[in-house]
Amino acid sequence: MIPYGRQVIEQRDIDAVVSALTSDFLTQGPRVPKFEEQIASYCGAGYALAFNSATSALHGACLALGVGPGDTVWTSPITFVASANCALYCGANVEFVEIDSVTYNMSVEALEAKLAVAASQGALPKVIIPVHFSGEPCDMQAIGALREKYGFKVIEDASHAIGGKAGGQVIGSGCYSDVTIFSFHPVKIITTAEGGVAVTNDPAVARKLNLFRSHGISRDLNDLEKPDEGPWYYEQSVLGFNYRMTELQAALGISQFDRLDEYVARRHEIADFYDQAFAGLPLRTPLRDAKNYSGSHLYVITLELEKITKSRRQVFDELRGRGIGVNVHYIPVHLQPYYRKLGFEAGQFPVSEDYYSRAISLPLHPSLSNEDQRAVVQALSDILTQ
Repeated sequence: MIPYGRQVIEQRDIDAVVSALTSDFLTQGPRVPKFEEQIASYCGAGYALAFNSATSALHGACLALGVGPGDTVWTSPITFVASANCALYCGANVEFVEIDSVTYNMSVEALEAKLAVAASQGALPKVIIPVHFSGEPCDMQAIGALREKYGFKVIEDASHAIGGKAGGQVIGSGCYSDVTIFSFHPVKIITTAEGGVAVTNDPAVARKLNLFRSHGISRDLNDLEKPDEGPWYYEQSVLGFNYRMTELQAALGISQFDRLDEYVARRHEIADFYDQAFAGLPLRTPLRDAKNYSGSHLYVITLELEKITKSRRQVFDELRGRGIGVNVHYIPVHLQPYYRKLGFEAGQFPVSEDYYSRAISLPLHPSLSNEDQRAVVQALSDILTQ
């Protein structure tokens, strides 16, 4: 089976992890700060805080921005559930903003209209979480302008997008947001096995992120009520969590980071091949806007079902039957049973639901061979033209 995504582990990655494993520190050592410095420097940001997952980083970011009971957070329906769950963890409410039918990202037009209504009702969101779906950046300049107008905070969910650029700005630079979140799950662009990083330019937010990821505890003299107790002394000032990244994860991340740009470029090469090979087939290939540089995490086609005799399920099953490990990203969050119990219903976000009914994610990762790419193209071509 040709997987839709997979990690690339080289001997230098193994050596880096073994070196960490045989060192004096398995956690809270020098590698995590080094990995954080790499990310912050690459993004041109002030601070990067490593977490044990991007989900934890999203939760920490919400807490650091003061999200709590009585607040509302808005995000996209087309994302992994973590983008919405992070607000619920804080006791806040979640609402969704319809996607754009071309980019599959949060629609700026829908967002602006929803904000105007919310402002008239005194119900503006505390935080908005735009998701750079598949690696294609959201229109952050437009979202940033709305942020200035309405006064909400922004967390960029860039779990798919490290290595990308939005309108010439490196994703993570924080030009139009308060915090940016990256994911390093094995199917992502680079991996730490599990792990995530929150990037910010705000020192106060960085301090809170640091507290929330480590039990709410600090040894920093500037944070202590009793700074003269002794070198052993620490204080818990908030209720935090054990969300720290290990040295083993960071060692893998440091090694992988050296190949970040190479991996993103390779993903673009594969996407270019697919784009050309699928011309003329009854499907839409994913947008890669020329003014941006996508992280190209996913290659999602949407079937023109009205032009073929098969359902999405039939196409999906036939691809799997031919050894092509396709997937679907994502089931709209508002259709999940948990969210339906919160009051969401089918039909509320028709563009998202239409997208979902047509979407199939094809294999895309740096180790995908030319032979495997041709096999994907041949299988899909055969299935759609039979």
